[in-house]
Amino acid sequence: MNPVRLPRRALVLAGVLALAVAPSATATPPAPPAAATSDAPSDNLTPGPAHRYLDPLVGTWKATKTNWLLGEGGKPVVSHDMTVKVRWIKKTGGRFLSEETRGTLAGRPYFRLGVLGHSNIDERYEWTTFDSVTPTTMTYRGTRRSATASEISMPGQFTDPGVLGPDYLGKTIPMRTVITIRSGDHHTIDLYFTPPGQQERLVDRVVYERRSTRP
Repeated sequence: MNPVRLPRRALVLAGVLALAVAPSATATPPAPPAAATSDAPSDNLTPGPAHRYLDPLVGTWKATKTNWLLGEGGKPVVSHDMTVKVRWIKKTGGRFLSEETRGTLAGRPYFRLGVLGHSNIDERYEWTTFDSVTPTTMTYRGTRRSATASEISMPGQFTDPGVLGPDYLGKTIPMRTVITIRSGDHHTIDLYFTPPGQQERLVDRVVYERRSTRP
């Protein structure tokens, strides 16, 4: 699928109206907006169509998390009891989504806080997470105009605190998060690592099934 260029221009009225209406539980995700014309004035400060593309993520979700890093013998650890609440942060003027995940992972309490937004000036999505597994902030920055009709791919890197084993302790590990919006009721978030000298591999997948349109 060819990448769809995200706009520089933000539509103020559309942004205000969209923030006031919750997404339908049966809604399909909107396609990324068409590129703005070259002579159109830009507004890099106002939430616009690229933010509206994230509206289907808002709500309360049942999440199934599969993690290959914490498993043994090649078998992943699977958690079925996670609850996720996603909402627009009103105090930011609807510029950022917050995601709070609670449940258990490998028999221990699990928590994750994520913040997702779109930089109009950079024309990219940006994602940062904090969780109860590692003391490391995980930060991802999408490449310019990289979103497609159903997928947001955001690369990043982190210093391994030991999750990949002693051979990689302290090394810089490239990573990538892919958010795939399959419908208004279903999406997935995949996490990939590329250890030095190895190919990129999937290390974590979360499948989200909608419980409610309300966070």
